[in-house]
Amino acid sequence: MAENVQNDPWVVRPEMHIHIIGIAGAGMSAIAHVLLGQGVTVSGSDMQANAQTESLVAAGATVYEGHAAAQIAGAEWVVISSAIPAGNPELQAARAAGVPVLKRADLLGRMMADYRGIAVAGTHGKTSTTGMLAQIFMATGQDPTVIVGGELPGLLGHGRAGDGRHFIVEADEYDHMFLGLRPLVAVVTNVEHDHPDIYPTEADYLDAFARFIALLPAEGLFVGCSDDPQTRQLLGAAQAAGTRVMAFGFEAEQVPAGADHLLATDFQPNQAGGSDFLVTLNGETLGLVRLRLAGRHNVLNALAALAVGLHEEIPFQECSQALASFGGVNRRLQHIGTAGDVVIVDDYGHHPTEIRVILAALRQQYGERKLWAVWQPHTYSRTKLLQREFAAAFGAADEVIVLDIYRSRETDTLGIDSAQVVAQMTHPAAHYIGAREAAAAYLLDHIQPGDVLVTFGAGDGNAVGQWVLDGLKANLNRRQVS
Repeated sequence: MAENVQNDPWVVRPEMHIHIIGIAGAGMSAIAHVLLGQGVTVSGSDMQANAQTESLVAAGATVYEGHAAAQIAGAEWVVISSAIPAGNPELQAARAAGVPVLKRADLLGRMMADYRGIAVAGTHGKTSTTGMLAQIFMATGQDPTVIVGGELPGLLGHGRAGDGRHFIVEADEYDHMFLGLRPLVAVVTNVEHDHPDIYPTEADYLDAFARFIALLPAEGLFVGCSDDPQTRQLLGAAQAAGTRVMAFGFEAEQVPAGADHLLATDFQPNQAGGSDFLVTLNGETLGLVRLRLAGRHNVLNALAALAVGLHEEIPFQECSQALASFGGVNRRLQHIGTAGDVVIVDDYGHHPTEIRVILAALRQQYGERKLWAVWQPHTYSRTKLLQREFAAAFGAADEVIVLDIYRSRETDTLGIDSAQVVAQMTHPAAHYIGAREAAAAYLLDHIQPGDVLVTFGAGDGNAVGQWVLDGLKANLNRRQVS
């Protein structure tokens, strides 16, 4: 919670100065971009510069490399990410001086106060759904303010400040972040136990989402996927509590009795490699949606975005046209390049369900071409909790390479490593190749024209795909020269 707060709620004012500790991260840099767009003076610090900090400096922020107490001078508020330790000198200086200290969610809740807030939560698909919503609202002239975890074309970094009345935010459940928000519309794409370091049990995890939905005001709307068992449970509970709900999905029989519902029918891949489907609202056909993106999971994401757009009185045809132009989010089923008739794709997926649905989408798109999967497990806690599910997630791939675990914020290995996960796999062509460089070398020796390579993970394993692409191009150039 916020510290040293005397008057709540606070108001974000254009003339104020906000200092952000940990400004280089995706979430914090997005907030910084929005604040700059709203006329706020922004400073911040992080351990090292990156593309995000360079973008912020170009937009007018002051960014320090490293942390020092003097760097918070003049700040009215100090904002910290969940990764900032109590011993950080800037945090200590703020507390000593009585400067209000806020977590990211505290600030976001205050930034949303004067808007029609739309918060998109869920274990899987929240970034893509937030991106689709941003596309609908921007393409139809709503000029929304947007904060999203992935990089979207048309946004400066991960966020934009708009002059419209809507504030669209990706609502992350990690460290209970989404419980600091105060949305008018809450979206839940699905719920499947994750982040065991924060939520030890499935019940803990589901309860956090129930608390998120309970934040809605009396006039609020809960949009949830009724195909998903856990979200369906949340829809029923919200209905019983008197909250207005909108269910979405493929399966009419899963919609809670009496709930408004937006359903996809006649789903089929289109010739462009995307997805076509018809949309019905409470049984009435609204029309066709044509996506550039493959996979049933993207149809569900689009339905969630459509439900919100329709609720905010944007006509269906305008929503459909906007979705047809949506090209996706960086690191979400992203085409990296093609060389020597080898297609290379990257996806941020770091949960067994995400891996399964992406492999299914690639099968839809590329048919019987040989499909290679390179997976870098993300965090020891997630890998240990879901090791059996991970071991069974790669059935649609022809060959699998597993890299060493990306530890992220964790230091305790919990007695788990990638070799153990590979040993549990029944896949006939699964290999443990720990180092990224060794995996790239193996692929360059074995990959063939016509193959498809996908890299999975939220760490730095995606470098393997780029190295393979560069190596294939170099091989082609050498052949052309000779």
